Amino acid sequence: MTIDYTDFDKVDIRVGKIIDAQEFVGAKKPAMKLTIDLGEIGIRKSSIQIAHYNKEELINRLVICVVNFPPKQIGNFFSEVLTLGVPDEQGRWTLLSPDKDVPLGGRMK
Repeated sequence: MTIDYTDFDKVDIRVGKIIDAQEFVGAKKPAMKLTIDLGEIGIRKSSIQIAHYNKEELINRLVICVVNFPPKQIGNFFSEVLTLGVPDEQGRWTLLSPDKDVPLGGRMK
């Protein structure tokens, strides 16, 4: 399927910083609950299957998030943003991160 730039531009992709990470107890697959600071957009929650990361690796890490999808209920938790990642060779999700410090809430264009 081919899309044009106006379709892509509808997806609001921003930079955030993980300010808290907790194991998602009760999730069907190993996952973490993230609290992400998106600057002027505010603080949002996300759940992602990245249990191979530990809390210390996640706190203060910059991540890329889609902020304009509707919240998704996962068990008793509402994930408010989609935190982006790609699978590694073992199929474990690896978070996408800027390689330099950038302002929180910065929009990808």
